[in-house]
Amino acid sequence: MKRSLILAIFLMTLAVCLRAQDTGRTALPTWQVQKYDIEVTLPQDNSRVIASRAVIGLKNVSGRPASTLTLRIAPAAEISAIKINDSTADFSKSEEKINAAASLQRVVTRLVSVPADGVISAVVDYKITVKDNAALGTISPNGSQLLPLSYWYPTPNSWFFTRGGDTAPFRLKVNGQTALSAGAEASGVFDQKLNGQPFFVTGNWDVTNQPGVAVYAPKGTNAEGQKRIQELAALFLDARTFIAGVLGKAPEVPLRIVSVRRGAGFSNGGTVLVDEALFRRPKVDSLTAMNVAEAAAKLWLGNAVAVNGEGYGIITEGLSRYLATEFIESKFGKDVADIERLRQRNAYTAVSKRDAPMTIVSPIDDFYYPVVANKGAMMWRLLAKRVGASEFSTAIKGRAEDGNLNIAELRTAFASQKGILDPLFDQITETNLIIGLPRIDSGDTKVALRNTGQNDVTVNLAATTASGQKIISPATIAAASYGEGVFKTTEKVVRVEIDPEKLYPQTDYADDVKPQDTADSDPLLAVKRSFDRQSAPEFANAETLAKTLIRDLPRFDDLRILLARSQLALGKNQDAEREFKAVLDEKLPTARSLAWAYVGLAEIAAKANQNEAAIKWAEAAIATDAEYGASFAARNLRSRLEVAGTIDPTVRAFFADFDKAAAANRKADMEALAMPGEVTRFVSGLTGSTEQWQTQIRHIDRIDANTVLVEANMSIKLLNKEIETGVAVYRLTRAGNGWKLNSVDMFEVR
Repeated sequence: MKRSLILAIFLMTLAVCLRAQDTGRTALPTWQVQKYDIEVTLPQDNSRVIASRAVIGLKNVSGRPASTLTLRIAPAAEISAIKINDSTADFSKSEEKINAAASLQRVVTRLVSVPADGVISAVVDYKITVKDNAALGTISPNGSQLLPLSYWYPTPNSWFFTRGGDTAPFRLKVNGQTALSAGAEASGVFDQKLNGQPFFVTGNWDVTNQPGVAVYAPKGTNAEGQKRIQELAALFLDARTFIAGVLGKAPEVPLRIVSVRRGAGFSNGGTVLVDEALFRRPKVDSLTAMNVAEAAAKLWLGNAVAVNGEGYGIITEGLSRYLATEFIESKFGKDVADIERLRQRNAYTAVSKRDAPMTIVSPIDDFYYPVVANKGAMMWRLLAKRVGASEFSTAIKGRAEDGNLNIAELRTAFASQKGILDPLFDQITETNLIIGLPRIDSGDTKVALRNTGQNDVTVNLAATTASGQKIISPATIAAASYGEGVFKTTEKVVRVEIDPEKLYPQTDYADDVKPQDTADSDPLLAVKRSFDRQSAPEFANAETLAKTLIRDLPRFDDLRILLARSQLALGKNQDAEREFKAVLDEKLPTARSLAWAYVGLAEIAAKANQNEAAIKWAEAAIATDAEYGASFAARNLRSRLEVAGTIDPTVRAFFADFDKAAAANRKADMEALAMPGEVTRFVSGLTGSTEQWQTQIRHIDRIDANTVLVEANMSIKLLNKEIETGVAVYRLTRAGNGWKLNSVDMFEVR
């Protein structure tokens, strides 16, 4: 109750502040984008400036005449001219704060009054400077990309409004590099007829046209990578087919899978970005599989069907994630999907005690995606279980037939479930379901139950008897009340659990089980806490707890990795090897688990003096490129085995030049050796502070036809410091006839 009161006061204060600021965060929109038509010219030098012209078709949807047009764009944009219906318009600029660290540029134009439902055309000429490359915005001779959240194009409604940003069909042309976007492509122009937000990526790929899907893999992808291409294409098509069974006929749009170094996971209109390292891994990892499946769901939810209104993210993110997870279950099995649901649950639980109602959160909130995507997915699963799969599908398809979908329509469609939906939509999570220890009473086994939430719940209870028999018993617990569960058995019950399917969002899941295995809702966190203390007794504790938890979570590869690493630390090499190989055999492990499994097998082989096998496993971990710690451990192991690699003379010459420039503090020379927009802070940090800089190359790992990772021993001396040594890993990219420094992936110099 105290938490509810505090939240109510906060929401009233927020509403007053928002009305005073009149930023439009909660206001109804005045303008709706009908179409974007954007032409972009990328720089052909190192200027870092892109020139663009955006033609935006707009409709007044406010229900009253409008005499101003407000557009929003990145603060770095320089707008040179705006035309409204072919007439030059004056405009003013101001800052619109998003939060303490970010803001948008607001551009206001006065215009001749436009009646309700009137349509205008706004033409905006502008330039944007991309200072440093990042996932959302990159300008580089070897590959550029601008994703919607770089705010690179003008649009009336903020990406951060609670009712959602603008989506519309778009036409996009990029000059200067060969680009990819969404929609049909002809002569370098992309025409996306579905709703979307303009974006593009450029690069140098090997293109494989699988039936129905084009896959853009890194240049020089090997035979093993070709298998990933086929698996990804099949996964995308299977996901689209599965979701068509729920939402109806699939939208007709080209499907593309594009490898990128940054921005993996983004998708729009049938184009999905995946991590380039995926094509060097032995299988598709769980995160990539979920991203591809969600991209398929969003072909309907947000693309073919416009989703708007307060709580729109519950549909675009939450319903998409629910359907993607259902697809994972259909393809890989319920036990694999349950692990994905566990990850979603853990991500939500981490923010559950500071969340806000799903219908009022927006991307301005740092807990937005854990709430709308993960709690949202749980809510849709609970609803589908209650009404049945057929009614669930029919209701959503019926409300989306007009090409629009919002939460208000779905409330009406599922009016019979109002008692459970309204609290999930409109209230914070206060529910914690608690079960007591089993006891024998009048010939039955009974357990005490508690529901701390403000709504009644109906759940299953599960009991495990001493002989291993599973017994399910339903129970209803009133809001903020206690109850009792009954199992019709006299056999000793050794374990009980409330809501074993984990349908209800809760603030804590650890007390769902008795006897309680751990005090943490996240079982991985519980084991990791002991493992991270790095002592023999704690490794033993981690092993014991991991074995206990894996009993109920046998497909949880992250947990199995901690078990294996604990056993390896305890010298139980055979046990550890068995667990590491089990992870490699998993249907859908995380990329991180794959990397640590390779590291573990390399360490076991090295202990057995099987150096050739150890090197093979270590290099597999490096190629997987999934986690800093795993890559660092693999490189250290390979170094201990004194593996001599062939050094490309052009790479050696590059570092000879870089060492000279760094030691001489010649910033211009160092910048000339770096890819434009990359490692700017690294280069700036060296300028004026370096007395000695020596790079001794010890190994080169080829990533693709144009990229290498260079592992080197470093000896450096900065002003007012002693000589420091250690290892660094540099990523070099071929540019023209030479190499450029693209990133510093590791710098362990102390």
